[in-house]
Amino acid sequence: MNKPQIIVIVGPTASGKSVLAVEIAKRFNGEIVSADSRQVYRGMDIGTGKITKKETAGIPHHLLDVASPKRDFNVSHFKRRAEKKIKEIIARGHVPILVGGTGLYIDAIVKNLEFPKVKGNKNLRARLEREIKKYGLDYVFKKLVDLDPEAAYIVDPRNPRRVIRALEVALTSGRPFSAQRKIGEPLYDILEIGISVPPEKLKERITGRTRQMFEDGLVDEVSSLIKKYGSNCKPFDAIGYREVIDYLERKISLAKAVEQMKKNTWHYARRQMAWFKRNENIKWVKNYKGAELLLRDFL
Repeated sequence: MNKPQIIVIVGPTASGKSVLAVEIAKRFNGEIVSADSRQVYRGMDIGTGKITKKETAGIPHHLLDVASPKRDFNVSHFKRRAEKKIKEIIARGHVPILVGGTGLYIDAIVKNLEFPKVKGNKNLRARLEREIKKYGLDYVFKKLVDLDPEAAYIVDPRNPRRVIRALEVALTSGRPFSAQRKIGEPLYDILEIGISVPPEKLKERITGRTRQMFEDGLVDEVSSLIKKYGSNCKPFDAIGYREVIDYLERKISLAKAVEQMKKNTWHYARRQMAWFKRNENIKWVKNYKGAELLLRDFL
């Protein structure tokens, strides 16, 4: 029995994934499923680069704005919801297009990953949070990498929540976090397309997009979110939000916040590329024409 076909589009932040996905959806009767760990949150729009209604061009987009920043939304939640949406899209006779830069979310679907069911340990989390406060996040991240070198590729070293969870799983279970993701039987026939952008061009795009986010009202967005939810919500550890929060709390200047955001986004983009480059199944293209050739053969 043939497996259902889905298209996956990956690439670093600011590479043009959303634009390419919309173009593909228009030409090949597709619907888009977002695989972004921050765009699931309501109100986090400008700082996550969430696609606007106008930019969607009428193409259905799923798994955007599905959770409150107060809620814990993880890869297991994503996988369950994404599989449900993919099934619904296929039932409508449309092509599911999974789009995003969160590597673990992509792998959850592509590799049909099963994740470790390790309960939270409040005392351990509190201890790790104290260590971060006292010694810095880099210190705790190094502890994780010493235990689990592979985690350097799959855990954001600038995201305290992810670092703490990975250490929690490793220390509680006695096994590396990276080794506990089991690959299941493939559920779909998949074409994985990656957008290739030269590093210098990507840097320019990140600089321009960061500037545009501030012009579009990022500071007001963050300020509004803080008033509604407080500044300690876990999703606000994301790039763009933590820098602006530091500015609003007068820890850094606005110019410094902009520079830090550009720098952190670039480092994140490099980690994304390191993740995706290890996947030999991804077909890399420079533009829509390259993708169209692959799609016509696949579909």
